[in-house]
Amino acid sequence: MSLLSLKRLTKNFGGLTAVNNVSFDVEPGAIVGLIGPNGAGKTTVFNLITGIYAPDQGEILFAGKSLVRLRTHRIIAMGIARTFQTIRLFQNLTVLENVLAGCHCQMKGGVVASLLHTPLQRREERKAIVGAMSILSFVGLHREAQQVAKNLSYGNQRLLEIARALATRPKLLILDEPAGGMNEQETGRLVTLIRKMRDQGITILLIEHDMSLVMKVCEQIVVLEYGSKIAEGPPEAIKQDPRVIEAYLGTDSDW
Repeated sequence: MSLLSLKRLTKNFGGLTAVNNVSFDVEPGAIVGLIGPNGAGKTTVFNLITGIYAPDQGEILFAGKSLVRLRTHRIIAMGIARTFQTIRLFQNLTVLENVLAGCHCQMKGGVVASLLHTPLQRREERKAIVGAMSILSFVGLHREAQQVAKNLSYGNQRLLEIARALATRPKLLILDEPAGGMNEQETGRLVTLIRKMRDQGITILLIEHDMSLVMKVCEQIVVLEYGSKIAEGPPEAIKQDPRVIEAYLGTDSDW
């Protein structure tokens, strides 16, 4: 069974069809790229998967269960996390506190336990700190744990956003232009991290304009143009597809 399955997904905004009858599957453990020109509907697809928008038509299945019209917190609880094209950190909190914010959705203690500071709540907080530090070590930010998030370099802020998403313990991680604004060295770290996450059993779906990164890490690529899927396949097939070259990639010499 596919981990994620989009079937004939359609979303309209007034007279504009942002996503038009799009279908594709994401298999467990895969790294899948979603590419296309600006305005192709890529981020709208992500917003449909994560519950920000509801589709006008079609189905979204995650591990065989429908996501349509579920609220975002329910989708996170099912095992889907995401980052955004524009960084959305708690800029005045520390690096550790940002990751702890992601851990809280996994805690069993409720509001009363937090207010009364019960033994259960204290145990969960200690466990969350240990878990958050482990995640920061995994992404290479453990030495910056007590820094305020806004003081990190741009590339490290991107990594912190991924760390916070990992704190929700996702089965599927959705990355929206994770390399945007990164320099070559930072992008290299990101490539390594994406592969490490997959090796830990996390399935990755990403939008990215850096085609060198896409070709390095993705096993399957879906291409959108004007809201419609125009191609799907492994990187080498996509690279040579004349429809993709015309719509987005340019000539072979651009690679």
